[in-house]
Amino acid sequence: MTPAKNSPIPGAERPRRRRILSLVSKREAARVSRLLRAEVVGGVIVMIAALLGFLAANSPIADSYFALRDTKIGPASLGLNINVGHWASDGLLAIFFFMVGLELKREFVSGALSKFSTAIVPVAAAFGGVAVPALLYVSFTAGTPAAHGWAIPTATDIAFAVAVLGLIAPRIPPALRMFLLTLAVVDDLIAITIIAVFYTENIQLLPLVLSVIPLALYWFISRKYAARLARSTWGPWLILLPLGMVAWALFHASGIHATIAGVVLAFLVPVSGRDGTQLAETFEHRFRPLSTGIAVPVFAFFAAGVAVGGASRFPLDPIALGIMVGLVIGKPVGISLITWLLTRFTRAELDPAVRWRELIGVAALAGVGFTVSLLVTELSFSDAGDADTARLAVMVGSVIAVAVSAALLVRKARPRAVAAQETE
Repeated sequence: MTPAKNSPIPGAERPRRRRILSLVSKREAARVSRLLRAEVVGGVIVMIAALLGFLAANSPIADSYFALRDTKIGPASLGLNINVGHWASDGLLAIFFFMVGLELKREFVSGALSKFSTAIVPVAAAFGGVAVPALLYVSFTAGTPAAHGWAIPTATDIAFAVAVLGLIAPRIPPALRMFLLTLAVVDDLIAITIIAVFYTENIQLLPLVLSVIPLALYWFISRKYAARLARSTWGPWLILLPLGMVAWALFHASGIHATIAGVVLAFLVPVSGRDGTQLAETFEHRFRPLSTGIAVPVFAFFAAGVAVGGASRFPLDPIALGIMVGLVIGKPVGISLITWLLTRFTRAELDPAVRWRELIGVAALAGVGFTVSLLVTELSFSDAGDADTARLAVMVGSVIAVAVSAALLVRKARPRAVAAQETE
């Protein structure tokens, strides 16, 4: 007797499906939890700083605020006589990019990005969340000089997004928190690459070649003496920090945006092995307060200082429409669509604890593109009206993205009897 046509063949096994959006390990989950707590605190501080900057720019002290932002300081002989606003974006923000680079390397070495099965979804989703907003922005600005700002709506502000997620959905599955974190980290890597490739002009080769010297010393010392530096109180400050500052100055002189130096320095820090892990944790412990408590808030304070009714043409200018549509619609569509395609046409499947409504809500939250979006705005436009229009669009678009995310993630408490029936 032959088996029925559709009956399973004895001994045959169905293709195993890979579960995505799952935590890698308990150790990884604990590290991610610590990082998320730090980002929540940092996000709240940045929100307050940005609000203060916006209020200062639209208050009786506006003239003093703008005068402070435009005050030039630094040695002119080294080409570093730049205003306070540029010091915040080029100098202080390099600390933020150092922390981003350090987290990127840890993710690639031992985190969610170290295995193809766990990396494919956030990496692919991040690319979708970059491509769709960029295309939407270009659709509004095609054929005009404003198209140069195509990368503005592509970035995700990890501190803002994580802080908001903690406020509006504190009980969301840990797998989705890690998805947002990993997505934002990959998003930052893409943004860093975009800045280095598309927003760098007139590269000076001599300073760039000379930067190899402090970078090589930095790499050698951090590798050779990782254990000593991890235990030392002043070693990282007195030895590695001066080398990092020299490398930063040479990057600045070369024409490459100086924040890229922070990423390069982070990639040179060992993160694996006992000594490397200790040194990476030491750097995270000592430098993160500088990033979350000083560098990013100061940048936000000056970057968010836009006078309403000034040179801005917000909200109907194509620049504003392109940015807001890119952040509010492009981000969730790009991320959710790529994730759905992966689960539809590959052997990947969502973790059972994750619902599509929640995933789309997290994808909408990726539209909070504050810090890096404002940085790209500065690099995109020299015209004050274009820059102010873009800044307001980034801030308003981010707020709308939060509202959309909250509508999807915030749910009213259900009666226990109903919840019990649904789980049966």
